Amino acid sequence: MRLDTKLEAEAAEFLVLGRLLLEKIATFKAYVNYPSYDLFAANADLNTSARIQVKSRFRTDWDGFIIKNFDCDFVVLATLNRGFQKAKRNGDTGIKEPEFYVLPISYVLNVRDQNNSWGKISRNKLKDIEQYKNRWDLVSSFLNGDALPR
Repeated sequence: MRLDTKLEAEAAEFLVLGRLLLEKIATFKAYVNYPSYDLFAANADLNTSARIQVKSRFRTDWDGFIIKNFDCDFVVLATLNRGFQKAKRNGDTGIKEPEFYVLPISYVLNVRDQNNSWGKISRNKLKDIEQYKNRWDLVSSFLNGDALPR
C-alpha cells in the first residue's frame, strides 16, 4: 500500500517558503495546480523573479524524486526525514530534522536521465548534491541578476 503524504508535501512547501522568508527573500506560494512551480520569489527593486518547484521526500532513506516539468528556475528538494522504511537493527528510526537542497534547474537538467519516461532522478545520479544544501543564497543572487551556476 502506498503511503499518502499529501499533507507532508504541503508542509514541505511551507517549510521552504519559511526558510526563504527567513533569508529575507520575498516569496509567495503559488495558487494550486501550477505544474511548473510552487513558490514565486521576487526582488521588487530590480523587477526580477524566480520560479521555485518544491520536491519532497517523506522517508529518510529516499531513493530519488520525480520531476516532469522543468519550466522553473530552481528545484528545492526537501527531504523530510520522517524515518526509514524499516527500522534499523540498532533501533535507529531515522527520524531527524528536514534537509533542503536548492538546486538550480541547470543542475537538475544535467543529472536527469532523458530516457526515463516517468521522470525519476535516482539519488545516485545526484552527484555533488551536498554543495547545494541550504544554498538559499543562490536564489538571492539570481534575484540580484547573477547567473545560475552550471
